[in-house]
Amino acid sequence: MKTKLFVITPPFTQLNTPYPATAYIKGFLNTKNIESVQADLGIDVILELFSKKGLYDLFQVSGFKFEVLNAEISDNSKRIFALQDEYIKTIDSVIQFLQGKNPTLALQICQEDFLPEASRFAQLEELDWAFGTMGTQDKAKHLATLYLEDISDFIVECVDENFGFSRYAERLGRSANSFDELYNELQKEPTYIDSILISILKKKIEDVKPTFFLISVPFPGNLYSAFRSAQWVKQNHPEIKISMGGGFPNTELRSLSDKRVFEFFDFITLDDGEVPIEELVDNLSSREESNEEKRYKRTFLLENGEVVYKNNSLKHDYKQSQVGTPDYSDLPLDKYISVIEIVNPMHRMWSDGRWNKLTMAHGCYWGKCTFCDISLDYIKVYEPVAASLLCDRMEELIEQTGQNGFHFVDEAAPPALMRALALEILKRKLAVTWWTNIRFEKSFSKDLCLLLKASGCIAVSGGLEVASDRLLKLIDKGVTVEQVAKVTRNFTEAGIMVHAYLMYGYPTQTIQETIDSLEMVRQLFEAGVLQSGFWHQFALTAHSPVGLYPEQFGVTKKTELIGTFANNDIEYTDSTGINHDKFSFGLKKSLFNFMHGICFDYELQDWFDFKIPKTKIHPDFIFNALEEQNDFNTKPNAKVVWLGGKPFAELFTKSKKGRSWEMMSLTFHDKKESFTVQTSKEEGEWLTSILSKISISNAKNYTFQEVKNDFETSLDDFELFWYSKPVNTLREFGLLVL
Repeated sequence: MKTKLFVITPPFTQLNTPYPATAYIKGFLNTKNIESVQADLGIDVILELFSKKGLYDLFQVSGFKFEVLNAEISDNSKRIFALQDEYIKTIDSVIQFLQGKNPTLALQICQEDFLPEASRFAQLEELDWAFGTMGTQDKAKHLATLYLEDISDFIVECVDENFGFSRYAERLGRSANSFDELYNELQKEPTYIDSILISILKKKIEDVKPTFFLISVPFPGNLYSAFRSAQWVKQNHPEIKISMGGGFPNTELRSLSDKRVFEFFDFITLDDGEVPIEELVDNLSSREESNEEKRYKRTFLLENGEVVYKNNSLKHDYKQSQVGTPDYSDLPLDKYISVIEIVNPMHRMWSDGRWNKLTMAHGCYWGKCTFCDISLDYIKVYEPVAASLLCDRMEELIEQTGQNGFHFVDEAAPPALMRALALEILKRKLAVTWWTNIRFEKSFSKDLCLLLKASGCIAVSGGLEVASDRLLKLIDKGVTVEQVAKVTRNFTEAGIMVHAYLMYGYPTQTIQETIDSLEMVRQLFEAGVLQSGFWHQFALTAHSPVGLYPEQFGVTKKTELIGTFANNDIEYTDSTGINHDKFSFGLKKSLFNFMHGICFDYELQDWFDFKIPKTKIHPDFIFNALEEQNDFNTKPNAKVVWLGGKPFAELFTKSKKGRSWEMMSLTFHDKKESFTVQTSKEEGEWLTSILSKISISNAKNYTFQEVKNDFETSLDDFELFWYSKPVNTLREFGLLVL
């Protein structure tokens, strides 16, 4: 029997770009000549719902609530319902605008008499000052986003309380130790949103006619829709086998034992999906026909009425070089919606623009952070991809999608690989835009950041976590606050935006340390070395060192029971007894203001409505850390690279006190300006020669020692020349030591 796979991401993830899991799997299946079709049902449902017909039907469905429950409906929803004709009239053109197909609409949207406005627009007065720094397109995109969020608020109140743009029924998937609540929800009649999903799924199944249905579930907010999709296929096409994989089962379902799950799914696979899927395909085709023993890789299934976990495959997981290039075909890349929820330039990257997603390395090269799931393969098994292969994949994706933006979705991109990738991008003369997640390593020197910028890197995000050296040591983060300040300064000065992940409520964290962390963050923003950040509260997960060895971190689990369904987030008490929840609002409100460059002079107490201690951090801690001079020692094996072009050389004679000697003037042209350096004739000739050798376009990489040796074959005192004015000028314009 010929196998045909249908691979989906259920609602909802991002509006602006497809979640990459299905594209990764399809790319792998291509290498095995296994036929597959993929779909992002999230964007399909959104486009169906947010259309002229979709809104007309929505207001019809909600109408009965206004007749029966009129007094209980908020004034905001009443306003939206009253303006339904305006929403129906404008929705198609707004969606087209957010898809990049109707740019001239920005002029109308910005006049602020085109879109109907409800409660989300109330924040506009606070943000008016920000629009001065935004172009017309961006301002219109932000206003259109508020318009969509107003409709979303209406849906939540009047049609489906579980709705959310980037998640659906997320509460049913969060910490669902028991399957009961989700199972009971699935016994109810489908919701209005479900009905849209099912109508789309029905048509896809009829068109694709698959023998095997794969559902990738990255987040809790995809789980309910995954089960609804599987439920409909089981009821209507029982001959189709169904499997779940993805980030949610990888972290949450590792101790699954509830047999009711297999009323919906035939298989649930863990960790890297390539071999598990390949084995399932073989089981459903060749092994089925030959009665050969079935083999499974990290797979749950129901056998003799019991949930069993099978891992009897003889195959090893594929290396990253063997899994193929992600394949985005079948996905409607021109129909994704770019939105701007807040005007912070870094935050918008998650929701604005189309990004091809790639991974520089499987797993994390650090793999020590005590809050992280470092016991699981997706973190534990570290395997980098060669820079040349990464660039090959980038070129393939540009050809396939027509998009040259890349988001490398690494746990933490390795600095050495980022350097190699940047050099390869520049050597191939690729014009790309990219961003990724990093650790704030001291190896991110000023010159490395300049190289990354030259290759198209526009932003990095990284975990500062707790801005306290004691806690950073306890977390085993391998960085200090001072180091983070210097690294963020290097990125910022190179023109690369920096986003910091921030954490509060880590076990044993005191109130004093929380306030001191806030002060560190305030100083980092005031110094201009951070552009964006996000505070999240510590969550204890089952597969992290804190979850595995809680006694080492002053933590007591509230129960040792392991759930029959999901098992990841663990309820606990820590030895401090502090209620960290109360800090949430103040931390987030202060950060919002710091991100917009204001309120640095506020007392920290102003952000909280309860008494806090004064910070113990010196008011100039970050300023002083940034004032420290860099180490000028250059390692002999450091790479020396010239990013600029060839100079125009002119000889001239210089005279002084009756003596004259030949000099050389070298004129360089970079993208912004021209500049000239003057040296002796001999030094100028050597400089012209060495710049040609160390040019980024050359295949060979020269080390600092090789450059020094080259100089000393004909000239004396390399150190004196290397730190001279001509070379210092070149260092400002693209002469890098890496």
